[in-house]
Amino acid sequence: MFGTMLSNDVRQTLDQFRRSVDRLFDEAYTPKGEATQYGQEWSFSPVVESAWNENEVLLRAIVPGVAEKDVHVNVQGNQLVIQGERRRPESFDKNSWTQLSYGKFQTALSLPNGLNLDHVSCRLHDGVLDIRIPVSEAMKPRQVQIQTGDDRKAIGS
Repeated sequence: MFGTMLSNDVRQTLDQFRRSVDRLFDEAYTPKGEATQYGQEWSFSPVVESAWNENEVLLRAIVPGVAEKDVHVNVQGNQLVIQGERRRPESFDKNSWTQLSYGKFQTALSLPNGLNLDHVSCRLHDGVLDIRIPVSEAMKPRQVQIQTGDDRKAIGS
């Protein structure tokens, strides 16, 4: 009997410790004001990477499980705004467990000058949002002709 009471006490203590740690991480890594069972909700934030060449800027946002209808890309001034929502599967109810985060997201990226923002293109495939922004013709490198000649004048004469 004493062994059973001790093991139940240890189990309850460990369970309480697990709930406390879950609550600590839930509160530390989520935005304020969104309710869950611990007081807040994990939020999804896509990872974005970039590359460029002389013709275009390439951006990739990793958005696994986000449907095309749930993601929007806007250009506002010199910022590219990616917003949307990663929805929990309908078959998941209160008795489900996941390590994935769900919810609305928004990411704003400052863009450099010299891009042709009228011709931004986006493609969503396999959980990756590819964004291409062409460089304007005025910003592309161009060869400058060097002239030669015998006209040599001194400065100030």
